[in-house]
Amino acid sequence: MNKLPNFDIKPNGEISREFLSRNMFTFYQAIEFIRNLSYGRNLNKEDLITVFTDNKGTCSTKHAVLKQLAHENHFNDIKLMLGVFKMNAKNTPKVAQTLTENNLKYIPEAHNYLKYKSEFFDFTKPNVSSSDFLNDLFFETEIQPNEITRDKVQIHRSFLVNWLNENSDIGYSLDEIWRIREQCIQNLSE
Repeated sequence: MNKLPNFDIKPNGEISREFLSRNMFTFYQAIEFIRNLSYGRNLNKEDLITVFTDNKGTCSTKHAVLKQLAHENHFNDIKLMLGVFKMNAKNTPKVAQTLTENNLKYIPEAHNYLKYKSEFFDFTKPNVSSSDFLNDLFFETEIQPNEITRDKVQIHRSFLVNWLNENSDIGYSLDEIWRIREQCIQNLSE
């Protein structure tokens, strides 16, 4: 974390004011708050304030909030990234049973994280590190906080279509693989 700039939060926007109202005055304090929130889907991913009202978030909403906070405070070199990685039993143990039941070694999963200069930062959960997925990364692209819903899903589903076409021996349709993926995500919330 110490490779990220630790700036003072100014009341420059809605997300900044949410942190300030909770007595968090620096970016590092905001990161610790986000990292320690429960993992779970938000009621409305298009409204980042739901991270605060739901008191939880996913990799998407948690990192989008931090990116938006950085943006509101003019730290635009902190980037919100979308990567697709091989989610498997080793890097994501909670999905092992679902993968085994469906005869899959891994499933391509979209993941959001921050990038600053050449460093990767994952604040999804307290004991998570970007090294958990970096070795299994297929590709990454920069996105903006307002792209964590439809755009992220579109990129992910397009990747899955190509992956299924290149790996016809898998034997699943896009809808079937998406249902398996949804079960994996449910496993992560348990």
